[in-house]
Amino acid sequence: MNSEWEARREPWTQSEDDARTPYDVDYARIIHSGSFRRLQGKTQILNLGDSDFYRTRLTHSLEVAQVANGIRMRLEKLCLAEDAKQYLPPASLIQAIGFTHDLGHPPFGHGGEVALNYCMRDHGGFEGNGQTLRILARLEDFSKANGSNLTRRCLLGVLKYPVPYSRLVNPKVTPDLRKDTTAIRIIDREACKPPKCHLDTEADVVDWVLEPFGQADRDRFTSIEEREGKHAKPRYKSFDCTIMDVADDIAYGVHDLEDAIALGLITARDFISHVKPENCACFLESPGMVRDARKQEKPAFDVLVDGLFGPSGRRKQLISRTVGYLINSVVLREDADFEHPLLRFRVELPDGPKAFLQDLRNVVNALVIRSANVQHLEFKGQQMVVAVFEALASEPESFLPADAYADFAAADSDPRAICDYVAGMTDHFLLKTYDRLFSPRMGSVFDKL
Repeated sequence: MNSEWEARREPWTQSEDDARTPYDVDYARIIHSGSFRRLQGKTQILNLGDSDFYRTRLTHSLEVAQVANGIRMRLEKLCLAEDAKQYLPPASLIQAIGFTHDLGHPPFGHGGEVALNYCMRDHGGFEGNGQTLRILARLEDFSKANGSNLTRRCLLGVLKYPVPYSRLVNPKVTPDLRKDTTAIRIIDREACKPPKCHLDTEADVVDWVLEPFGQADRDRFTSIEEREGKHAKPRYKSFDCTIMDVADDIAYGVHDLEDAIALGLITARDFISHVKPENCACFLESPGMVRDARKQEKPAFDVLVDGLFGPSGRRKQLISRTVGYLINSVVLREDADFEHPLLRFRVELPDGPKAFLQDLRNVVNALVIRSANVQHLEFKGQQMVVAVFEALASEPESFLPADAYADFAAADSDPRAICDYVAGMTDHFLLKTYDRLFSPRMGSVFDKL
């Protein structure tokens, strides 16, 4: 098991005095990478610069890694089948996967993703998770030609969608501009959403990652679900990836709610109108909530609301309790139609905790993400991403920095190299680049690109 899953695409010899495991090496390569550091300058939900309190992509990724390791430790305490226990990921591996899960997200989050998919509509598209794999397997510089040159198992955990763009894209849903505007060009945001996929440029990487599986496992793992009027979607994720995916859902649903409440974007009345007590029943019946309800002599749902919207210390305690409850609720499922344990086992939340978490996510989506305040900024970000990409692509030799132009020339003028450059920008750097290209104010040649 160890040799094939600890293998790297490019030969690398570890020094004799290096006490690290192969997954410790993966962990180190990720946290010391430029792509990981740039997450501190990328939007999670709220616009950077509005406050220094709430989460960025970097702090979100740290929390996902911590929650993922909490799930791993929870599984260690369960009576697992021997093959499930054998393939339980080490702490350094699952945390490395958690750290990487958002590396490919461009400036302005999903808005930037939609914009870059429009820009790359004739060149293989763009998708943030696919870009994560591309960064790790191609663009980072820990090796000559294989990016961070991570272990096969780490890349399998990162591979959230094991099907290429070309197999999933619906030819009837093509990225385009809106037809109902005359004075301005606006991309059709719905039509420009990409399928959840890996990019075709990394097909050889995915083939290498899946090589240890039998043909039947590979065929089933890469099967898709067709959807009328939409892009198709992949059906399956690997064992390690499901741990990361549940951790991401927990961190997004609970911690982003905490930010929104702390900044006054969601009120108690909002929460009560969007979160159904019946969907919280499983959490409200947990020992800590029952104990607090008895002590305060009020319904457990009222205790939850009062705590979330009361003093910050009490809110933090409830947020911590909620995360702990969800971690301890995870279950291990087995799909007997897969042969290999890394595909046969998956982690998920049971129906009750899943409905509770979904309600928390829904209130953030409805009152924060879909709010006009956030949508205005996302719209503006999309327009700037498209403008910067098209300006750079119009005269790459004139507008790209020397190192980025060298990559473009080495790629035989493939627009993917420009896409890589723009996708790697932080929010602030994209704003600065847009300002230099389009702002009427005079810039300076001494402004650092």
